[in-house]
Amino acid sequence: MNTEKIQTYVSSPIFKTIGECADELGVSCYVIGGYVRDRLLNRGKGKDLDIVVVGSGIEVAKKVAKALPGKNPLSVFKNFGTAQVKHGDLEIEFVGARKESYRSDSRKPLVEDGTLEDDQNRRDFTINALAIGLSKGEFGELLDPFNGIEDLKNGIIRTPLEPEITYSDDPLRMMRAVRFATQLNFEIEAESLAAIEKSAKRLKIISQERIMDEFNKIMLAPKPSIGLALLHNTKLLHQFLPELISLKGVEEVEGQTHKDNFWHTLEVVDNISKNTENLWARWAALLHDIGKPNTKKFIKGTGWTFHGHEFLGSKMVPKLFKRLKLPMNDKMKLVQKLVRMSSRPTAVVSDDATDSAIRRLLFDAGDDIELLMILCEADITTKNNRKKNRYLKNYQLVRSKLVEVEEKDRIRNWQPPIDGAEIMSTFDLPPGKEIGMIKKAIREAILDGIIPNEYEAAKGYMIEKGTELGLTPKAV
Repeated sequence: MNTEKIQTYVSSPIFKTIGECADELGVSCYVIGGYVRDRLLNRGKGKDLDIVVVGSGIEVAKKVAKALPGKNPLSVFKNFGTAQVKHGDLEIEFVGARKESYRSDSRKPLVEDGTLEDDQNRRDFTINALAIGLSKGEFGELLDPFNGIEDLKNGIIRTPLEPEITYSDDPLRMMRAVRFATQLNFEIEAESLAAIEKSAKRLKIISQERIMDEFNKIMLAPKPSIGLALLHNTKLLHQFLPELISLKGVEEVEGQTHKDNFWHTLEVVDNISKNTENLWARWAALLHDIGKPNTKKFIKGTGWTFHGHEFLGSKMVPKLFKRLKLPMNDKMKLVQKLVRMSSRPTAVVSDDATDSAIRRLLFDAGDDIELLMILCEADITTKNNRKKNRYLKNYQLVRSKLVEVEEKDRIRNWQPPIDGAEIMSTFDLPPGKEIGMIKKAIREAILDGIIPNEYEAAKGYMIEKGTELGLTPKAV
């Protein structure tokens, strides 16, 4: 590798400052890992720097925090022997070079001070073990003991040491291997891939939070199906998302089959990823068919049906999110809503679809209508171009109708013009079931187009419905 080119990667004054601080303390230091890998791949400079010190990383961090211009917040984590310095938009992590050894009865390593070579040995992959010297005499020198440069050139994910040992020691590395293969569009080396499948069940000793952190990075990649297929093939997916595995397979009855909903789902996730970076919309694509295995039926003369799979799937979402330690807030509710409504737009694709149906779709979807339409369009995975174009044209018709009705009736995020307080005041009523009945009647009448979305019309309808219930409006 061209030495002059490598030196340009550490030409920023910050690297000179770090090296000089280490020299003053009589220790060696190196920038290692993601920054080096991404510079070599021309993926930008990044905002995270990992600095390995053959000595005390904490002491170097303290000195660097004072030496850099401006205010540079310092955080020290004595229990882990690490420190962090924030400088502008950079986060610089300092750690002493370590040597790790594992006991057979524990995944927690015995840690002791080590050399740079020891530290590189404990790295997950050869492409992450690359280091550039920052100290005097080594400044700008690339240290590559495992030929990571060649793996970068060839697009290979490989462990520095025996893969089975590497993955058994820290099973999260299996998820990281898949994540890097997905993000970088690299291949996992054959021996390493076999070791992942052999060690897959050890993933269960890793916390769901750490697994989901890696999984979400896979989901946010440009083409998530690369990672999802690898997770399936190595049996990692089986350990934490069996609901997806249940989608796999094709049944045949009387010569009639249905599509393999697992591989269909992966296509849908890729399709939606072309049009949105919203992680939770991508999750909705991943889970949009999870209700199908439990609703699948073969009806003679009709074929395979999955009636109600959207409703069942939406009911499964909260339990699944809770188990995986995913957020149980508006993000989960968005996924649940999109799964539940994933077939709704298909009901209004015909030319004779009523304004009422469009109003209800807008009312129920609210601000999430665009994500819902993107999901529905992503769900088109037919290889028949004529069919695909017809479906897309139908959804374009739905989009046009949505715009037309929204401009006319202002239904999105709409609240009826009459609220409960006005109903109680009009009929001199305390809170009770009649209030809810009248409110619902007004809402349904507006959605069905019986009355316009206007105050005076809604007020007249309120009095009419209240009178039908035997209520008497107060004299004005």
